[in-house]
Order: sequence, then C-alpha cells, then structure tokens
Amino acid sequence: MDDYHKSMEEKIVESYKRDEEMMILVFAQWCVNNSLDPEALYLQAYPQQAGNEPLRKALELTVSEEEAGFISDDTVLGVLSLYNNDDLAYVVTEAISQRVSAQEKGD
Repeated sequence: MDDYHKSMEEKIVESYKRDEEMMILVFAQWCVNNSLDPEALYLQAYPQQAGNEPLRKALELTVSEEEAGFISDDTVLGVLSLYNNDDLAYVVTEAISQRVSAQEKGD
C-alpha cells in the first residue's frame, strides 16, 4: 500500500475513534443528566468490558446536570444506533421505560 493510501486509512481510523469517543461521552452525560450510573448501564450491556478505558475517559469529561446541555432520549438512542451499539441502546431503552413508568406512577 502506498503512503497516500496508508495515510488516508489512518485518518479514517482516527476520525472513527474520535466519533466513537463522542458517542460514549453523549451516553455518559445523558446518564449523569438522568441520575443513572453510566458504568452500571454499560456493564449491563457489556459485562465482559469492566473497566472500559474510553468510558472512564468520558466520565472524566462529564459535568453536572446543571452545567450540561439537555440530551434527549432520542438523541442518545440515535447516537448509539449510528454506531450499531444495539446492546447499549437496549439497556438505555429499558432505563427510559423505567423512568417513564416511575413518572406515570408519580402523576
């Protein structure tokens, strides 16, 4: 493979990694905004990935709900689906359903 193609391939991989990190950050911040434990939800989806480094890094970047912008349920699910992160999207959907049920009981 020539240098140009190798360079392009490396740029694509780096871009994908950055985008994937952003997806994890959106997930983690959505969890914080909804008083959920991102690590616990992540482990429900991926029990074999305890101590996930990208998630740990994302958690360092999260801010309090008051400081963060609103992240809708549709946004987090959309971002997860962009990366075919179906297992985590399923866990997030379950958390959303539990929250909605609790809100309905409180009304």
